[in-house]
Amino acid sequence: MVNIFVYGTLKKGQPNYHIMTDGKRGKAVFKGTGKTAEKYPLVIAEKANIPFLLNVPGMGHHIAGEIYSVDDQLLKFLDEFESCPDMYQRTLQRIEIVEWEDKEDSPEDRPDANRIIECFVYSTTSYRPEWLNLPYHDCYDSFGKHGLVYVNHLDR
Repeated sequence: MVNIFVYGTLKKGQPNYHIMTDGKRGKAVFKGTGKTAEKYPLVIAEKANIPFLLNVPGMGHHIAGEIYSVDDQLLKFLDEFESCPDMYQRTLQRIEIVEWEDKEDSPEDRPDANRIIECFVYSTTSYRPEWLNLPYHDCYDSFGKHGLVYVNHLDR
């Protein structure tokens, strides 16, 4: 099992959250919430209103998201789902714990709030330059005030 940090459509209440809970694709255990230790631009782009974390450290915001522990089977599926390495890349990033919620971890295995851990994060280095001029978000919600509802590729 490895830790991944999700900030977009895979979070609870978002359009692709079912991927994290569908045991057919592998196992995911929700661990808690966090935010990127480094600032990044998180933009919503393309016709489908896809959230993109641009791999431009130091710009944007500390991005809020969720931490999951996933098995190799789900990690492989997520790589395919995220079109890794063509559309997104999966890299280790420093994530600051906001709240660790997995009560099954032993007390010594539960990281405290504000502690930094490493998690895999899907981000993109291949983006249109004008995306840097889009509004930056610190927390993605497909149904947010921005009005840019995600369009699932299966629905297009």
